[in-house]
Amino acid sequence: MRDAVIVEAVRTPIGKGKPNGSLAHVHPVELLAHTLRTLVERSGVDPALIDDVIGGTVDQVGEQAMNTTRYAVLSAGFPESVPATTVDRQCGSSQQAVHFAAQGVLSGAYDMVVACGVESMSRVPMWSNVPEGKDPFGPGVAERYPEGLVPQGISAELIAAKWSISRERMDAFAVSSHRKAAAAWDNGLFADEVAPLEGVVRDECVRPGSSTEVLAGLKPAYYDPNFGERFPQIDWSVTAGNASPINDGASAVLITSSETAARLGLRPLARLHSFAVTGSDPLLMLTGVIPATEKVLRKASLSMDDIDLFEVNEAFSSVVLAWQQETGADLSKVNVHGGAIAIGHPLGASGARLTTTLVHAMRMRGARYALQTMCEAGGLANAMVLEGL
Repeated sequence: MRDAVIVEAVRTPIGKGKPNGSLAHVHPVELLAHTLRTLVERSGVDPALIDDVIGGTVDQVGEQAMNTTRYAVLSAGFPESVPATTVDRQCGSSQQAVHFAAQGVLSGAYDMVVACGVESMSRVPMWSNVPEGKDPFGPGVAERYPEGLVPQGISAELIAAKWSISRERMDAFAVSSHRKAAAAWDNGLFADEVAPLEGVVRDECVRPGSSTEVLAGLKPAYYDPNFGERFPQIDWSVTAGNASPINDGASAVLITSSETAARLGLRPLARLHSFAVTGSDPLLMLTGVIPATEKVLRKASLSMDDIDLFEVNEAFSSVVLAWQQETGADLSKVNVHGGAIAIGHPLGASGARLTTTLVHAMRMRGARYALQTMCEAGGLANAMVLEGL
């Protein structure tokens, strides 16, 4: 029976997604091409053996239009015969790319495939793909949800209210993320996963000196009196400090079968064990990680106690804390090298970035099983279980 294994995983450092960010001068195609080149250099594989490259990008417009992944493949110097496609499952786009890639290997459609992702939020700002005055949802959705859907920040506030998660808990979780990421950098734990680019060697948003006292002084990021009237339960506790920043970055994962890895002399880092994707309430939007976790564990015939490490995307502190309350996960096993609040959240790159961080952490810690899950706009979530080798 065929399996699917990860044999290499790399990412760029993550820059601020602003005009003065450390990677803002790099075209998104070149960000992604850098990870693709590094992937084949570190693995030693001949890129001509790659059957497909599946990339995630959210705002597919401007410099991220026209199938960005294909042009990254060409810029990386891969043979013209290597195909590529770009997918969009919002924040989980490159985790979905990992799922598609692994499923292709498991089915026999691929022998070797790259899953990757990129987002340059400094050059292609969020919502650039929705021109002013245009409705991306359509009349059927408006009829189904007559009071209207809400932005993600309001969803994060609604989650905090529903699960009674205080501002203090969210701020403390954010500080912990920064401290873990800073410690990982200081101890060289990112050395095997990060591919320095044009003098940029570290994640730009990690703040080692962050404290709950500093975060307590930040104003609510999403206060809106109209939403306040509609949702009186909101106490406006989501801030820029307990949410993920806006970022630039890219990531890439090389996936093949154990048989092919052995034939080529490649060392697998982890086996892709089980996959799940689910939909959830598009108003709360970000809670799909809860049923997705339950679903993937059921598919894997595992329990929460079997999982040694978790990667749960830190879009907002409230999302991870609500997930923890529902699943009973041990927070000491969650995002052990810091999460998106500290490292950053370059949308289309984040799924494969989490996978990259997770497989290297599994190897360092001798983990048997690990679980990754991500919330996604529109009420979606991906989850997968990895098995250490």
